[in-house]
Amino acid sequence: MRVVFMGTPEFAVPALDALIHGVHQIVGVFAQPDEPAGRGRGVVSPPVKKLALRHRLTVHQPPSLRGSCELERLASLKPDVVVIAAYGKILPESFLRVPPHGCLNIHASLLPRHRGPSPIAAAILAGDEVTGVTVMMVTKVMDTGPILTQRRIPILPHDTTGSLSQKLSGLGAELLMETLPQWLGGGLVPQPQDNDKATYCRMISKEDGLIDWRCPAVDLWRRVRAFQPWPGGHTTWQGRTVRIIAAVPLSGEGTPGRVVAMNHEPEAPVGVHTSQGVLGLVQVQIEGKRVMSAAEFVRGQRDFIGAQLPS
Repeated sequence: MRVVFMGTPEFAVPALDALIHGVHQIVGVFAQPDEPAGRGRGVVSPPVKKLALRHRLTVHQPPSLRGSCELERLASLKPDVVVIAAYGKILPESFLRVPPHGCLNIHASLLPRHRGPSPIAAAILAGDEVTGVTVMMVTKVMDTGPILTQRRIPILPHDTTGSLSQKLSGLGAELLMETLPQWLGGGLVPQPQDNDKATYCRMISKEDGLIDWRCPAVDLWRRVRAFQPWPGGHTTWQGRTVRIIAAVPLSGEGTPGRVVAMNHEPEAPVGVHTSQGVLGLVQVQIEGKRVMSAAEFVRGQRDFIGAQLPS
């Protein structure tokens, strides 16, 4: 079968790699355009493009899918099926009619829960105990298409968006390679989603990482995990940004934002009072310095204990 793959970030790499080492012919790869990155703002290619070029695959990076040019390009590739994983653009309806076996998308949630662009972070923020991946048919309305297959995994207390993304990307690749032969062979019946059970998530912004100590400790613990590695949970102290890399919710009462010593908590020797409980700090990074344990940070910044952090 002739396959066109559409994906951009690291999440999509295992799926493309699985297809490369499978039995299907990859006739084209679509990825987002190269972008400036890092302090030097040098132009960097997305992970999917790097993998595709290593295997001498043809890569297309159109800034837009609108217009007849890209539709004609896709049609000229004569794909039997299009596979999508975190591509980053919504496909025009005209694209969906090109491959005879449709367009399949790997979505990082158990649809219809967490439709939208940030399903992994949304699952952590919601306190879900399980999440998973869904292979679905792409339709005109984003993330509403019929479901072909799903697989579940637990969300562990230490999972972050970064660690969960890695797990789900591998799981999605495995599920794709199980689903494709069944779908192409006519062995799967698409199941419509239950719209009454649908939930939605939005795009995460940099501002979402700013911590409001007036929230409960459990909520802030979830936010720290959901926004790791980006945009990162952060606060300010003495005019510098302090990123909270890892934390744990603890009991305690006090003024929200007040930093206190937690003498009986070896994992989190310092914490910050919230509206309900204490957010114990495990790993932090102050602006301009490396990531370090909270214990190491406090040894070097003794006046941090007793500080009042802004909300």
